[in-house]
Amino acid sequence: MIKKIKLLLADDQKLFAESLQAVLKIRAEDIEIVGIAKNGYEAVELCGQTRPDIVLMDIRMPKLDGVESTKIIREKYPSIRVLILTTFDDDKYVVEALRLGAIGYLLKDMSPMELIHAVRTVHEGGVLISSQVAGKLVKKIAQTPEEKENSEEDPRPDWLDELSDKEKEILALLAQGYDNKEIAKRIYAAEQTVKNYVSIIYSKLGVKDRVQASLLAIRAGLDS
Repeated sequence: MIKKIKLLLADDQKLFAESLQAVLKIRAEDIEIVGIAKNGYEAVELCGQTRPDIVLMDIRMPKLDGVESTKIIREKYPSIRVLILTTFDDDKYVVEALRLGAIGYLLKDMSPMELIHAVRTVHEGGVLISSQVAGKLVKKIAQTPEEKENSEEDPRPDWLDELSDKEKEILALLAQGYDNKEIAKRIYAAEQTVKNYVSIIYSKLGVKDRVQASLLAIRAGLDS
């Protein structure tokens, strides 16, 4: 029996949510919709009732928006992953959602199969940020005046020189949204070896998770 990915949809557009539910039922036997929330409060409540693996979260919803919902869900249920799926690529939403714990930020103009792949990737531990959003994110990442001055003299971050070629390769793949298993296949290494490399990369970058590492990699241009 296929172990299904439990997915909660949080979107106030009823037609979109129900259409997506129908598409996933037909095209993804390994994904089960455990509930549909039409606002942020319902999303938080349903997380407690259904304990999904992933919440597919819209940004603008009545009563409680997707950003605040993400914060509450990540605080109350840290094992639940939140994947933003919205029409809004406003950079303030992007940065805030990722800062509060969202594991990815995607736009609704993607194809159904791309979305299915995204859900599976996130479930396996990957991080996904759409290419349109990534471009805005690079510009939005805050720099202090001192950092801006230093970047004009030397645009390379200090940590980049501390990484080996293999670590840079793995970090680039991580920033592109690949999980450890996929990275292992691409570099012809054992999955445990990749996990070890990722831990070392986190230590050298001074970060705690894939989102923070991905943001730094995007900023350094390693995701292209």
